[in-house]
Amino acid sequence: MNDSYLGFANSTLGSRIASMLGLPQPLPLERYKPGQPVIKGGVLIGGSANPQVLNALVAAFKSMDAHTVAHKGLPQWMGLANEAGMMTGRWGIADQAGEKVKALVFDATGLTDSSQSDAIYNFFHDAARSVLPCGRVVVLGRPPEACATPRQATIQRALEGLTRSLAKELKRAITVQLVYVAEGAEDQLENTLRFLLSPRSAYVSAQVVRLGLPSAANPTVDWIQPLAGKKILVTGASRGIGESIAEVIARDGAQVICLDVPQAREGLDAVAKRLGAKALALDIGSAEAPQALVDAALADGGWDVVVHNAGITRDKTIANMKDHLWQAVVNVNLSTQERINDALVGAGALKAGARIVCVSSISGIAGNLGQTNYALSKAGVIGMVQSMAPVLAEKGITINAVAPGFIETQMTAAVPFAIREAGRRMNSMGQGGQPVDVAEAIAWFASPASGGLTGNVVRVCGQSLIGA
Repeated sequence: MNDSYLGFANSTLGSRIASMLGLPQPLPLERYKPGQPVIKGGVLIGGSANPQVLNALVAAFKSMDAHTVAHKGLPQWMGLANEAGMMTGRWGIADQAGEKVKALVFDATGLTDSSQSDAIYNFFHDAARSVLPCGRVVVLGRPPEACATPRQATIQRALEGLTRSLAKELKRAITVQLVYVAEGAEDQLENTLRFLLSPRSAYVSAQVVRLGLPSAANPTVDWIQPLAGKKILVTGASRGIGESIAEVIARDGAQVICLDVPQAREGLDAVAKRLGAKALALDIGSAEAPQALVDAALADGGWDVVVHNAGITRDKTIANMKDHLWQAVVNVNLSTQERINDALVGAGALKAGARIVCVSSISGIAGNLGQTNYALSKAGVIGMVQSMAPVLAEKGITINAVAPGFIETQMTAAVPFAIREAGRRMNSMGQGGQPVDVAEAIAWFASPASGGLTGNVVRVCGQSLIGA
């Protein structure tokens, strides 16, 4: 759906009026276009004392062919980058800020005590005004739960407050993320940086990503088509977010199996034909669905990725809700996913290194009036992801989820005007997201290079104030 206010606020007259009246002035987000570089513009690197992931950063930025500059607090970056054959230099002269940059990356992995936080202040105090519109900020830390001392865990956990506040302060469509990198998982960093620093993550901000040790080494990846040759099932693929997921993963090289209910057969067939995909008309809520999917997967030689996107809403306050509305939503949105996962894994219908990606919702995090059934089901998806991650890791399978906020779809177009506008504006981007924003995050989790990502729930909500 078209956001007319976004266009108005970025017109010459509209911008003037919005400024005079103190109205929001959201910027159009930059989104990924095939063939463009990961990041257009320089990357300013900073860090605390004893930074621990600099070598991994050098390797990643060299692979991305990114231009980097070093903050005065991290002079060792220049030597490491030059040794790797990268052109780099120092950012700023004396106390004067340097060039405008597209991204800031701060290595906070060396922080072991809150008394060392001045390194954070010095970097962001110097650089906060130098990030270009639609820029990116990534802070790298160590998982607090794995820290050697309580004081180290304390300062590492404090990074979450820093990044969430920065995401609200920097504005101008700039996103800020925190990545906790487990010791030994440094070589898993590139894929996540490629996503978080690129336009693919336009509507993802103030998120915490945990990067751990994969169960197997990541294969060599074609970064242009990272899903080349992968067989991927997408449920609910006939329209909206599901259709966009199918489009993005097909763009990235996947062989897509598009699934939806028989009633949506016409739209399903149209999507599949356009993408050169298979169409599978099936009611996934039926008792026969898990075995039908096992049979289909085995006939394909096994699937590499399953994307659980299909879902329904049947909104009523719980006092006015009929029991069949409760049961239908919980069955389709949650119980069915559990049954399908169990069946596919139990039958060996998922290939080695498989990925399961689920679609939760901000309603499952914050709750929503009239959606007790839906919120329970989507919170349950989060519980399933977090509880099943260690179980599936033993089989070399990862499981993650995305939790969309206000996304411009046919469903949100039917929301009353005032509620729709509140949903659009009550986030740090000042606008609704697009289905492609959800799809890009799912493609990131689906990548063969995402072996170190499991048990994560990433909100695609532009840092919504709801549930923040």
